[in-house]
Amino acid sequence: MVKHFLLESPIGVLTLVKTDGVLSGLYMGVSSNSAVAFGLRASSGFEDVVEQLREYFGQSRTAFTVPISLEGTSFQKRVWAELVNIPYGETRSYGQLADAIGNRSAVRAVGAANGRNPISIIVPCHRVIGSNGTLVGYGGGLERKRFLLGLEQAARPTEVRLF
Repeated sequence: MVKHFLLESPIGVLTLVKTDGVLSGLYMGVSSNSAVAFGLRASSGFEDVVEQLREYFGQSRTAFTVPISLEGTSFQKRVWAELVNIPYGETRSYGQLADAIGNRSAVRAVGAANGRNPISIIVPCHRVIGSNGTLVGYGGGLERKRFLLGLEQAARPTEVRLF
């Protein structure tokens, strides 16, 4: 059974989707009319995801542990698995992501897979930037991407050097 929950966040309303009790979608900027496609609206059953997202936005969580279910092609799943490997507060280029999956010539396909990521924030597609360091291509909008990267940068511990 598919259910969804709307969560107010610092970047606007997030639509959380669970399929058979497992997180299968996290979308930004989805209107209440299109949310109908995500099953019945639930008032409970999303407490685990809500708590972890609140901790993330409160800068006390750097990794998510909620179970997720990603539906896509095997290529998309490889790309999404690499997204999860990008450390909190760091970024990678599309080329670096293509290198990480062992296929440098697949840069455009990596970009397309990144854009189809169904569980944003938790599968951190916002951490992927252009090869020249610019913020490019984010389904949630560049302002949200900028906010998320800024949030993570601000929360990263700084290295203290004594000498």
